[in-house]
Amino acid sequence: MRVSQVVLTQSVPQASQWAPLAAIQPQLILAFGSVDALHAGAAAIQHIAPGAHIAGCSTAGEISGDGVADGSLVVTAVAFDQCRVGQVSTELQGMDDSHAAGRRLAQGLEREGLRAILIFGQGVQINGSAVLSGMAEVVGKEIPITGGLAGDGGAFAQTWVLDNQGLSSNRLVCVGLYGAGLQFSHGSFGGWSPFGPARRVTRCASNVLYELDGEPALTVYKRYLGEHARNLPASGLLFPFAMLGQDHGELGLIRTILGVNEADGSLTLAGEIDPDGYLKLMHASTDALVDGAEAAAQAALGAPSSAGDSLAVLVSCVGRKLVMGGRVDEEVEAVADVFGRQTTLTGFYSYGEISPFGQLAECKLHNQTMTITCLSEMA
Repeated sequence: MRVSQVVLTQSVPQASQWAPLAAIQPQLILAFGSVDALHAGAAAIQHIAPGAHIAGCSTAGEISGDGVADGSLVVTAVAFDQCRVGQVSTELQGMDDSHAAGRRLAQGLEREGLRAILIFGQGVQINGSAVLSGMAEVVGKEIPITGGLAGDGGAFAQTWVLDNQGLSSNRLVCVGLYGAGLQFSHGSFGGWSPFGPARRVTRCASNVLYELDGEPALTVYKRYLGEHARNLPASGLLFPFAMLGQDHGELGLIRTILGVNEADGSLTLAGEIDPDGYLKLMHASTDALVDGAEAAAQAALGAPSSAGDSLAVLVSCVGRKLVMGGRVDEEVEAVADVFGRQTTLTGFYSYGEISPFGQLAECKLHNQTMTITCLSEMA
């Protein structure tokens, strides 16, 4: 396996800059960039390597071996020696179409030899949990799915997905990875700490939370946020919910606030809510988030018997970036220290992270986590 990466910071990429990517004759090209940078480079990316599958999205920050950047375009080419790649895309007709869209993606993938799936989707009008549920119904829970939802610099207005067809603001793309030689490992960890009492979910529908302990959810949320409530929904990224089971035990899943509805007092979360569960507010420090990123890297560390290069795809939440501010590079540096120089880093800050839940293959939508996927091939 060979990996080549180019990080572009100028507005219009030059043809000569793609040469290192084309030289390895890749089967897969991953591209993550700001909305403007992705639009500037999308057409040229289509011509890097005829026949290569292309997947990527707009971001709320780009990740590469150089660290974290805003306004850049990170393009990574992967040439497999033993594995093959397939791709399926679908148009998302709205949030209510999320489950069906997941089924369409999975149904389009060839099943024979399928080892793992990468998925990137638009990040605003989508129920990521429902997408994954639809996919799992078709491919089964034993196939790991990782990836993330696109960002637009924190505006939460319009995100973009890049695939073999070009750019789209309402598309989902998944990449199927095939072959026994593939080494595919993953890790996901947060670093957030819960505070305050556990609140019982008394009314919700899918990913919309209407009531906690019989009160309008927005009223309860604002009471805890205090002065931060003035900046909702943006400030919601700093105070996500921990999902708890009926016994108040932590499930390891975090939910971010995507929107608020003053009229009915509801909160729209980035993933589905357990109607019989409990929620508890969370906060974090930079040190705790960096430690969480390191823990995710340790979990995703690939096998030492890999042949050739390896690639780590990092998908971290925009909320983590806001909390860490000028120290955001530290979580990427912590991951780089774990993997070492033989592994190329790529990825982005997202509106939702997708990874198997713990050591189980069943995949979940995460919020406020660092999720890492490591790709390599057996020696």
